[in-house]
Amino acid sequence: QVQLVESGGALVQPGGSLRLSCVASGFTFSTSWMFWVRQAPGKGLEWVSSIGVVASTKLYSDSVKDRFTISRDNAASTVYLHMDKLQPEDTGRYYCATDRAGNVRGTGTLVTVAS
Repeated sequence: QVQLVESGGALVQPGGSLRLSCVASGFTFSTSWMFWVRQAPGKGLEWVSSIGVVASTKLYSDSVKDRFTISRDNAASTVYLHMDKLQPEDTGRYYCATDRAGNVRGTGTLVTVAS
């Protein structure tokens, strides 16, 4: 059974940074692409970033490119999302997922960017 447990969300001021973590279990993490998606209040799921089996393969949405960095630790079955220069529009619940659409995802962690 796939389990994804996110952590690291918090209230942060505009311009601040956060690092989100997601511990995965129930599948072969090291041979799986991993994804971060988010949901802003009142909106649908939005793909944020992907990381390939080869960790050098990283993809970002235009809205977070050059501000967010995805990484993975296969030994710990963990995927990370380091977020810099956070803006109010980054507010939302962040989920890690095993697919780009977020159909298989954890319960998420809440990020609030506000002064």
